[in-house]
Amino acid sequence: MTQLKLGLPKGSLENATIELFEKAGWLIKPAARNYFPKIDDDEVACSICRPQEMSRYVESGMLDAGITGKDWTMENESEYVLVGDLVYSKVSRKPTRWVIAVAGDSDIKSLEDLEGKKVSTELVNVTRRFFEEKGINVEIEFSWGATEAKVVSGLVDAVVEVTETESTIRAHGLRIIYELMESNTQFIANKEAWNDTWKREKIENIFTLLKGALNADRIVGVKMNVAQEKLEEIVKILPSLNAPTIANLYNTDWFSVETVVSEDVVRDLIPALIKKGAEGIIEYPLNKVI
Repeated sequence: MTQLKLGLPKGSLENATIELFEKAGWLIKPAARNYFPKIDDDEVACSICRPQEMSRYVESGMLDAGITGKDWTMENESEYVLVGDLVYSKVSRKPTRWVIAVAGDSDIKSLEDLEGKKVSTELVNVTRRFFEEKGINVEIEFSWGATEAKVVSGLVDAVVEVTETESTIRAHGLRIIYELMESNTQFIANKEAWNDTWKREKIENIFTLLKGALNADRIVGVKMNVAQEKLEEIVKILPSLNAPTIANLYNTDWFSVETVVSEDVVRDLIPALIKKGAEGIIEYPLNKVI
């Protein structure tokens, strides 16, 4: 049987990715100390890999496709096919940011002040290219972890670190002086796999459903019954991705009205619909919006 070799990110993205796949229709069961989780699809073989290494495995053909960060494909300068963006992280549905941060009481206020200083980061190649383009000479060292603490302890003058909420940076008393880049999760494919008709279709199908699951995040369906004389007033206040679906109820002058709306407007929308005369209002969750 032909199988797609799919790489899933280990670490902070692992749980969020497994949850996303479940919402998209695939059940993945990770096992302790096992880098090959089971998936309920005989056409897919999964491997758990560090996002930092994923693009190398995809480029080499060890994996046909994988999920990793834009930052790490840039760091590795890998060759691959970008299937599409999947903007999610361990705590949000927003891109992450790589920032340059210094100690809160540091005299360093700008990029130019880093001339001749020492910078620690895991994103070495991207950071080196950035400072070279700016014409600023800095000493860059690779960080194996606990990067923020190296500024606090005085081992380095600045760090280039990834952040979602800035909470860790603030907890260490650091101050951001520059935003280097934004990054987000991406679905990438090996070039040869992409040229294989079967594998490409499988990759595209998986991406479509994953994207649909992300699109459905914080989106709900709302359905109600509306009398004919109140229909126009109801439709006027309905937000919708396109236009609401309206269908006659059998053998009556009532209509079934259905729409898809953002979850954060429902608390105001439902009371407004009741005032306008809607009845039998149902709110239901969505798994995918495609």
